[in-house]
Amino acid sequence: MTRADRAIRWSTVGAVSVVALVAAFVSYRHALQVVTAHGESGALAKAYPLTIDGLIYAASMVLLDAARRSARAHWLAYVALGLGIAATLAANVAAGLAYGPVGAVVAAWPAPALVIAYELLMLVIRGSVAASQEKGVALPAALPQVAPDAESAARAALAASVAAGNPLSQRQVMTRFGVTRMAERTLRQSVLAASNGHIAEGADVEH
Repeated sequence: MTRADRAIRWSTVGAVSVVALVAAFVSYRHALQVVTAHGESGALAKAYPLTIDGLIYAASMVLLDAARRSARAHWLAYVALGLGIAATLAANVAAGLAYGPVGAVVAAWPAPALVIAYELLMLVIRGSVAASQEKGVALPAALPQVAPDAESAARAALAASVAAGNPLSQRQVMTRFGVTRMAERTLRQSVLAASNGHIAEGADVEH
């Protein structure tokens, strides 16, 4: 990654983190307000909103891990994130309804803001993963060429051994004449075609 890539990525992470912290704080307060107003109190009321935020966090981390590995996340992660967002959105709206429609909209805003910011982060991460994978794919190196004299000598020796009924093995041809595995196979096929012979590729031919 270049310096500009790192700056873009980490500034996006920072922005999403700020939005997530604000959204989590607002959602927790609103959920606590709704839970308290509907009969819960004490430690249970304070812990209840954490089930919503915890579900959102767990699903987000699964999606983030999948994005970093350029893999497809499990469908349950999307379901969990959707349920968590729906729950926090409902709690925010319920808490803001006491102040009218405008209050409900203002209270509900952190939830969609978090989703949008988080998806933007996913786009940045997926793009950086795809770019790194593209750079990491090495182009195949040019196959070493066999010198004409070595190729001719290997072809002649292989043809003679085939005619004698005792064909040279792949290792023997490669070692004696310095040809590559691919070149040896090409020579062998050419010799067989020319002699209309047949070599049983068994113990004497290594794959």
